[in-house]
Amino acid sequence: MKKIFQILSIAVLTLGWSCNDDEFLNRPPTGQLSEEQIWGDEGQVLSVLGDLYNRYVDQSTFKTINDYPGWLTVSDFNEAFWSEAGRYSAFQNSGWGFGTWAAWDYGYIREMNLFIQKCTAADKLAPAVRERYLAEARFLRASYYFELVKRMGGVPLILEPMVYDFSGDPTYLQYPRAKESEIYDFVIKEAEEIKDKLPASVGEKSRATKAAALAMEVRAALYAGSIAKYGANTPSVALPGGEVGIPASAANGYYTKALTAAKEIISGNAGAYALYTKKPDLSENFASIFYDKANNSEVIFVEDFKLQSGKVHYFTGWNQPRYGAEEEEGGRINPSLQFVEAFEKLDNTFAPIPTANANGTPIYYADQTDIFKGRDARLAGTVMLPGTTFKGRKVDIWAGYQLANGTVISGDDRGAQKTLPGKTVPEQVVGFDGPIDGFEFTAQTGFYLRKYLDPVVGSGQRGVNSEVWLVRYRYAEVLLNAAEAAFELGQAAEAAGYMNQVRARAGLVTPLKASDINFDRLVHERRVEFAFEGHLLYDMKRWRIAHQIQDGNAISAAELSKDLGKATKRNTQPWGLWSYKIYDPGSPNNGKWIYKPVKLSRVTGADRFQLGNYYSYIDDAIISNNPKLVRNPNQ
Repeated sequence: MKKIFQILSIAVLTLGWSCNDDEFLNRPPTGQLSEEQIWGDEGQVLSVLGDLYNRYVDQSTFKTINDYPGWLTVSDFNEAFWSEAGRYSAFQNSGWGFGTWAAWDYGYIREMNLFIQKCTAADKLAPAVRERYLAEARFLRASYYFELVKRMGGVPLILEPMVYDFSGDPTYLQYPRAKESEIYDFVIKEAEEIKDKLPASVGEKSRATKAAALAMEVRAALYAGSIAKYGANTPSVALPGGEVGIPASAANGYYTKALTAAKEIISGNAGAYALYTKKPDLSENFASIFYDKANNSEVIFVEDFKLQSGKVHYFTGWNQPRYGAEEEEGGRINPSLQFVEAFEKLDNTFAPIPTANANGTPIYYADQTDIFKGRDARLAGTVMLPGTTFKGRKVDIWAGYQLANGTVISGDDRGAQKTLPGKTVPEQVVGFDGPIDGFEFTAQTGFYLRKYLDPVVGSGQRGVNSEVWLVRYRYAEVLLNAAEAAFELGQAAEAAGYMNQVRARAGLVTPLKASDINFDRLVHERRVEFAFEGHLLYDMKRWRIAHQIQDGNAISAAELSKDLGKATKRNTQPWGLWSYKIYDPGSPNNGKWIYKPVKLSRVTGADRFQLGNYYSYIDDAIISNNPKLVRNPNQ
């Protein structure tokens, strides 16, 4: 056999060398396509464009395969506690490094510039197809510059693929930072120029449309306007060259652009968008916005996922109630008591969650959910409350039994059992879903996240995962952006009209009047509507209120329920709310529920947002490679 193999090998080699040497060595590669093959074929160009879409940077954070949509970042700033032992340190420090939230991927920008250059010259593509592809690439490029300016301030504005000439002198590739206003102006200008080259189709969600371009324009113009107006409150957060900071005189111009673009979506021909109102239960209706893909009129632009396609995510598995879950894990995002208390009562008033009477005695509730009744329906659509259900199972969150003398009988494990006084058989004394202080993957604050969780059985299973989409732009944001722009332009009645549409969907049916609209109202409305969608950080930054909210001082129990509805209410530590079942045989309160605010033992720090956090740190290596760059202020 060995001899036969040697003979065959010699024969193959002889045949190879008997070929024409030039033809043999210069054969075209079979493992890659030529540029002519790519740019002459519509499908190949679309696949290149698809790769650029897949690298889109989201509002909240960069995504990784197991960190969708960046669960740490979307639940930051003490809107939630992270019930994972490896993350407790986040609540034991004093804030964030200057490099947090930074982005600087000019490789991505170069590839988008290359795509635009080559697609422009691709004369074998049908003109309409080429025009749409180019508009999409420009949308993606503008979107990334928007992310850069939000994080870094003004950055080098490079709109062509740069090529090094190997001369040894790279200085011609070194661009200075543009003004912050110039980057915003670029994003707005690009949106205006491409909007009519994109389809005006409400059914298209994962590719750029006219409405997506306009929604980006609205958001960008609103951000620029508020930086111009509120930047005066932090004069040291600026650079003399305008790389950071926008003149106050520019504010109204940006607000006008934001309102005009918003109206084009609301009443123009950008598509038949409307608030999602398909389900009678208003809380479930709100939760459904983020998983119902069937004729969803609210959603404008998303990153989509599909089962059995290779593109799925495990966000539900990370965050669903752990007990009874497919993999017996989850529970990482625990919304805080401060966040829960932010939701108004249905009479448009702010009020604390009522745990005690004026004299300090506890309030007793017959049903565990009664304490949350009569509030904004978005609460139960965003937060999984004790006693509610998910995937057909009641969420089992309670901290123990309280006896008549105030003693609490609980346990240190989920569903722990003990024998109650006067009984002989052990029974459950703590919920299978917690809360237990320091017990990870359970509801340590007394709450789980509801928004973005997939109710389909199997969505928390690693081999299945979820196809729930990540919403980037939706119609409710267009309405609230329009409301803010109108308010800033002195049009309070128009602002109230836009806000009331969003609020009515949440059960707040008493309309706000023009006199009710103020900065605090606008800030509050965005907080509860867009919670855990990645808006909070950039809203606090553009309004220049982050350093007031995160001031580095601990929060006492007495402060929890003060200043509800105030835009600058301090929020430096997450608190919890634990429910207890009363065990007092013979008493009318036996079997009823009480609630107590709780500060978790793992929360020992208090977040401080420094002035240097308003714009992220530009890495030393980046500045070393380009000395024309100036550093951000206060760093």
